[in-house]
Amino acid sequence: MWKFALRNLLSRKMRSLLALAGLTVAIMGMVGLFAVAEGLDRMVDEAFHRIPGLVAMQPGAPIPLFSTVPAAWEAEIARIEGVRVVNAEIWQRVNLVDGQIVVSPPRFLFGTEIRTRLALERGVYRDALVEGRFLRESDRGTFNAVVSRQIAEQYGKGVGQALDVNGQPVTIVGIYHCGSLLLDIAIVMDLETVRGMTRFSPDSVSSFYIEPEAGADADDLTRRIQEHFRGRSLPPASIPAGGTGLAGGAGGGNPLSLFLHAMGNAIERASRDAADPPPAGEAPSTEPESARGVSERPRGLALPLQVRTADDWAEQFEDFSGDLDIFLVLMTGIGVTIAVLSIVNTMLMSVTERIIEFGILKANGWTRGDVLRLIGSESAILGFAGGVCGCVVGWAATLVVNEVWSDRIQLFASPQLLLFSLAFATGLGIAGGLYPAIWAMRMMPMDAIRRG
Repeated sequence: MWKFALRNLLSRKMRSLLALAGLTVAIMGMVGLFAVAEGLDRMVDEAFHRIPGLVAMQPGAPIPLFSTVPAAWEAEIARIEGVRVVNAEIWQRVNLVDGQIVVSPPRFLFGTEIRTRLALERGVYRDALVEGRFLRESDRGTFNAVVSRQIAEQYGKGVGQALDVNGQPVTIVGIYHCGSLLLDIAIVMDLETVRGMTRFSPDSVSSFYIEPEAGADADDLTRRIQEHFRGRSLPPASIPAGGTGLAGGAGGGNPLSLFLHAMGNAIERASRDAADPPPAGEAPSTEPESARGVSERPRGLALPLQVRTADDWAEQFEDFSGDLDIFLVLMTGIGVTIAVLSIVNTMLMSVTERIIEFGILKANGWTRGDVLRLIGSESAILGFAGGVCGCVVGWAATLVVNEVWSDRIQLFASPQLLLFSLAFATGLGIAGGLYPAIWAMRMMPMDAIRRG
């Protein structure tokens, strides 16, 4: 049956090739689109799990870049049981590098308190050093910097050379490479130097990186740190414009800022409800806080410092990647619909052209099941071949994209995605041939010969 089906497809090469091409394009698009989502998931997972400690920052801020907290809280956190090291950080966006406006990929100034940074058992940038050296205490107050290999290669710089950052020449003393788009974006410098370069408030920092003591439970430590600061409010000077560190409240319409703003609000609500749940038997209120009366104090003000673990970041990103998956399914559905119509058209035309053949076969003892299996086999072969071609081309395309735009995007087509795409294409082919097969098997032998 399979040989007979293959011979029938090869007898009409052009029509079979067109149907095969349509399905190949649909499956290739499916692999490519979902490789974007898998690449993002993989990138986030690898990046956050390189950061084993805790990050304390302003509630509602999606990342430390949009956070501002009092610098004086560092000493209080350091005295909490279970805390080994507290490292103050300042994050600021770089606008100009060597006179060129930085748009994409983004670059950031990362100011770190060098003494406590060196005291960390695991330092993501220090551990990823590939050339030169990391910052030393003697670099305090200087314009020495450690940059990512992507930044060094982009501007043709090496260790010992100067890099102009926002109009200020800085000397590269080390180069690191983490292999992550989320981490290979920083210019690491002394905290006070970055504070002066960016005119950051002298009494504030962006966040605190907290390394727990050996054996300390991260969730328990997170709870105790947040409880220590419960009931306080952030000083007015430390609250960025818009309340979450985004200009205009939501990033001034910038899509990335809008996404981060929404992500931050979701993280804030989830953490706030976990830290301050409603009374037993009372459902969480969905009413806006502004409508609950001025006498009720919003829970967010009772928790001015939010502590997050790597798992928190990853879980929240998974929630938001679900929206991306919906978009990808819709886009893939368009291509799949076109592919199904192409297969239906091909098989229907094939059946119509061979109507006399089917009549003769049924007159010679073929059953309805035999006709159904023949046409089903032909469409299954088309689906399988289209799946193989689509998976191979889609996988190869992800490799090319990763190589050409390695500093901008990272796609990943997992074996599971490729196997699913192949099975899906095969099933799609069978489904596409189902209507023509049912139509052909219902015809009586003499009717088929007369129509032919």
